[in-house]
Amino acid sequence: MNNPLLSFDDLPLFDQIKPEQVTPAMEQLLATASAALETVTGPDFPARWSDIARVLDVATEKLGRAWSAVSHLNSVADTPELRAAYNEALPKITEFFTRLGADERLYAKYKAIDPTSLDAEQRQAHKNALRNFVLGGAELLGANRERFAAIQERQAELGQKFSENALDATDAFAYYAQPSELEGVPGDVQQAALAAAQAEGKEGYKLTLKMPCYLPVMQFARSSTLRQKLYRAYVTRASDQADPDTRRFDNSALINEMLALRLEEAQLLGYRNFGELSVVPKMAESPEHVVTFLRDLAAKARPFAKQDLADLREFATQQLNLPDPQAWDWPYVSEKLKEARYAFSEQEVKQYFPAPKVLAGLFKIVETLFDVGIREDQAPVWHAGVKFYRIERAGALVGQFYLDPAARTGKRGGAWMDDVRTRWLRPDTQQLQTPVAHLVCNFADGVGGKPALLTHDDVTTLFHEFGHGLHHLLSQVNEREVSGISGVEWDAVELPSQFMENFCWEWDVLRHMSAHVDTGEALPHPLFDKMLAAKNFQSGLQTLRQIEFSLFDMLLHTAHDPALDLMPLLNQVRAEVAVLQPPAWSRTAHTFSHIFAGGYAAGYYSYKWAEVLSADAYAAFEETVGDDGLPNVETGRKYRQAILEAGGSRPAMESFKAFRGRAPNLDALLRHQGMSDKR
Repeated sequence: MNNPLLSFDDLPLFDQIKPEQVTPAMEQLLATASAALETVTGPDFPARWSDIARVLDVATEKLGRAWSAVSHLNSVADTPELRAAYNEALPKITEFFTRLGADERLYAKYKAIDPTSLDAEQRQAHKNALRNFVLGGAELLGANRERFAAIQERQAELGQKFSENALDATDAFAYYAQPSELEGVPGDVQQAALAAAQAEGKEGYKLTLKMPCYLPVMQFARSSTLRQKLYRAYVTRASDQADPDTRRFDNSALINEMLALRLEEAQLLGYRNFGELSVVPKMAESPEHVVTFLRDLAAKARPFAKQDLADLREFATQQLNLPDPQAWDWPYVSEKLKEARYAFSEQEVKQYFPAPKVLAGLFKIVETLFDVGIREDQAPVWHAGVKFYRIERAGALVGQFYLDPAARTGKRGGAWMDDVRTRWLRPDTQQLQTPVAHLVCNFADGVGGKPALLTHDDVTTLFHEFGHGLHHLLSQVNEREVSGISGVEWDAVELPSQFMENFCWEWDVLRHMSAHVDTGEALPHPLFDKMLAAKNFQSGLQTLRQIEFSLFDMLLHTAHDPALDLMPLLNQVRAEVAVLQPPAWSRTAHTFSHIFAGGYAAGYYSYKWAEVLSADAYAAFEETVGDDGLPNVETGRKYRQAILEAGGSRPAMESFKAFRGRAPNLDALLRHQGMSDKR
């Protein structure tokens, strides 16, 4: 059987992978990896890093790459057949990696490795490995070891089911609106909705809960009734408050079971709660350290958020005849206030950001700052809208990436970067394996023969994910476990992504990546000035919203009884932090995929934590900007070498200090977000 999942000569054969090939491929790769584990844990096998890598790491890396391809397709091209194949293989994959991470024989081999025989990269990887064995249950015995393994397998199943429910609940909603209901909704959104309805042979305009449709309706539709209909469907997805016909996707029981299993896992490993376990490999010292950080930041942001809300209420009453705005009214009120205060709209800005022009501008700043070239390349892809690119320096391949920008049915919402393979000096061939990444977004597609148009928020999202990609792709580390994003503390991994967002607010960068979709005219400077003036519009409210999510996440994993409903805790956090309360029936936690299906459990604070690092890092560029207004190339080189190329080969704080010459401080973040007296 010629199975594309067993081909490792080059890139994944995404156009050839079929659901029925998943099980046989995984069984073969699991058997090979299990045999490799038995070989290296034999009594006569030498406790040497390179020998273990040549046998075990090669086998597990191939298994990981093949499973990554299947997981990726499950996220971006979901079908019933693929989902069934994925779910059939998931317990076996989980069981193997749990067994690998808890194997006391392998742990003993690693402990027996002489650290003086290792280079600096290997020493960091070795140190991480010993820590991960402990966190993986390698020191547990008997029934506790068996229970730990069962917990890992069940958690993987629950996380996958949570993600499926969130996707299915989102895809299940459709409302076919009449033209009269769509007053104020942008023309391109209406056009896409009309085409979607016609494709199904339906009357009206098909509105969905996918972000390219949902968000513009909430911002621009004049009908409060329409906004309420979509809002209610959106915030009750996958919950007990959803419409009866979609209540089968309710995630409530899954959440309770996941929280109980996480607590049990932490206690088996000797921690009081999952929050304590979560921060062990992170920069933060303890859950208490995180909570103090979040509450301190909330105290600084709260006065600004209160003023934001007062401005909204006054405008809604005086200008929109809305004396008592409801939750579904706030996005509309916010957009109208922004238009009135700054004399521009997001729809006006959007016309200047055709996706191809934005991408060319992004590539230009990356090429200039980081001394690379980016050009389109060829690879098998899973959808016609996916593009593939290569990054080169001095004619040599540095890395490659797939870009999948458009939202569609069967594709998980949000935006993310994931690795296809990692830079690695392969111990089996002594050949350098170059890194490959996925960059995935959910933007609106082009309509009426025009290219896709990006909002400025979309542009920022693209830069964010590209920052993650650069962290993975520009690594110069040859040891797989600490190359690129591997081995980077989770609360530092957002530094390069959030760092890149800053360029979206630089005139000399932005003007080169804009061209009006009809006239080709670059973004006018007066319009940019209005955008810049509006940059920190409602930054107080937005900061408190992130802190609300982060604090809820940490308290959920440290101070909550998993047997109880989580809503009282969420309401308690909102009462402490938020200045704007949602309806009692809102259930946003039920689609909080970051913490229930995305690896951010007791770690969502990482976004705000890393934002401190990224803002301070970007301040170095502000301090060295040239007379031409463009970022300093020498500063770019220093950032590339200290942060991007170092990857996880040393602690993130060491990398930050290597770049800035000191520890980070909060000043730059508060200044960037308009919440500081320092300008």
